[in-house]
Amino acid sequence: MKIATYNVNGVNGRLPVLLRWLNETTPDIVCLQELKAPQEKFPEQAIRDAGYYPLWHGQKSWNGVAILSRNADIYEIRRVLPGDPEDSHSRYIEARINDLVIGCLYLPNGNPAPGPKFDYKLRWFERLAIHANELIKSGQPVILTGDYNVMPTELDVYKPERWVDDALFRPETRAAFKKLVDQGWTDAIRKLYPEEKIYTFWDYFRNAYGRDAGLRIDHFLLSPQLQNRLKAAGVDRHVRGWEKTSDHAPVWIELAD
Repeated sequence: MKIATYNVNGVNGRLPVLLRWLNETTPDIVCLQELKAPQEKFPEQAIRDAGYYPLWHGQKSWNGVAILSRNADIYEIRRVLPGDPEDSHSRYIEARINDLVIGCLYLPNGNPAPGPKFDYKLRWFERLAIHANELIKSGQPVILTGDYNVMPTELDVYKPERWVDDALFRPETRAAFKKLVDQGWTDAIRKLYPEEKIYTFWDYFRNAYGRDAGLRIDHFLLSPQLQNRLKAAGVDRHVRGWEKTSDHAPVWIELAD
């Protein structure tokens, strides 16, 4: 089973890129972030025509997450991260597909830091950790994937000394990610590639993609029931080089049945 995550940076504007990638790679499950489309503007028919059953939570102009299933029925569990009834951001959706629970997330950027946006990022992270711990304790096979807006270590960022004050790399952010992983989650990419430079995002500016000046901010966290089923993982880096593409590349894992 192949599962992918992809921050599309605008699902309608990047629809040709998304459909081309889906046709080339045919993952079984896809998590999308940054739809940047209200609920009624999600390209449902185009996704269905590509062979996928979609669940999505849209938001006008910003945010938005979706889960697509190619061969199996998909059942929504929740579309809001618990812990803050006042939070109106579309940043989390959770579904059951076969025996898997899939949580698709788009964690806040948090810049500028310090400040209110960074405080919101850390509060959201804490809510995620609380919910993730409940998922761990449930004993179910769970995947939490998406754009975490975190570079966990210096290996995950080009020229880390330039990022020390950025919300994605501040000590508080990295500590929050470590606290989450330490609940018992497996960082799939680092499980298979513990020492390799792997990026999932390249800015549009200063020829970042051409210089390979990237960041690893899109992650797969696997519950203990899945760590021994992990067979492969990678980044479809070439997609970042396509015309009118997202600044992220798709990230994927393969699990044994």
